[in-house]
Amino acid sequence: MIEIMRTNDLVLISFVESLLKEARINYFVADSNMSILEGSLGVLARRVMVDEDCENEVRQLLKDAGIEQELRD
Repeated sequence: MIEIMRTNDLVLISFVESLLKEARINYFVADSNMSILEGSLGVLARRVMVDEDCENEVRQLLKDAGIEQELRD
């Protein structure tokens, strides 16, 4: 899996999860339970991971949704 996005914005992550679910793309949100360790400060970013073979499809999906600025290089 590769990292497609990293953010502290829980609303954005929820939106991306919704897009990926609707497109039936497998994904994983890494570091989602780190808030327990950081004291719920939101300092540590969550990472959205996708299979490498669907990277182009995911990038296009997120661009079409207008959130291409959030994509990792």
